[in-house]
Amino acid sequence: MKSGKLNRALLKIYNLLYARFGPRHWWPGDTRIEVIIGAILTQNTAWSNVEKAIRNLKKEKALSVKRLSILSEKKLAGLIKPSGYYNIKANRIKNFLAFLNTRYSGSTSKMFRADLYKLREELLGVKGIGRETADSMLLYAGNKPVFVVDAYTKRLLSRHGFVGAGAKYEEIQALFMNNLPQDTALFNEFHALIVELGKTTCKSKKPLCNTCPLSRLF
Repeated sequence: MKSGKLNRALLKIYNLLYARFGPRHWWPGDTRIEVIIGAILTQNTAWSNVEKAIRNLKKEKALSVKRLSILSEKKLAGLIKPSGYYNIKANRIKNFLAFLNTRYSGSTSKMFRADLYKLREELLGVKGIGRETADSMLLYAGNKPVFVVDAYTKRLLSRHGFVGAGAKYEEIQALFMNNLPQDTALFNEFHALIVELGKTTCKSKKPLCNTCPLSRLF
């Protein structure tokens, strides 16, 4: 599909999803560090479990770079237990904090002033931070124009023939970033709408195609 047609098709998907679901107000979080921690905690778990872990951190008054940095990894693991894989995730949070403190003096503001692509490579160099997590941090906490790709995104695009079943992360991401305006708000809302579609309609095993807002796509 040529670039112009891709642009129109993607915008049509966006408009159909927006008409069905409305604004998603995503990512929920009061501070940048809360969004960053949420991006790590949401790996391999439902958001409802992340919310429980975030509440524990807030109750402990631990949701700041300084407090998280001095908190023992064992204590942190206990607080984030509802998110699952808590020992692994505690270690990943500590790895990120070590990077932030060493490279950017513990300042998320300083970190997000860095060049997008340079910072992305740095984040990917932190043990336990993969592409989806890094891009979620960049888009939702850093307000950077990068499109987040997840299982919902791949499912939608492959089912509608935009990509093959074996499409890689970079291929799917490029489809959006090369054919849409580099608009942070658009990328934010678009990804959140795709997630909503995947959770409610375009399910992995039994998609509800008869009620899908994209049934009118072509």
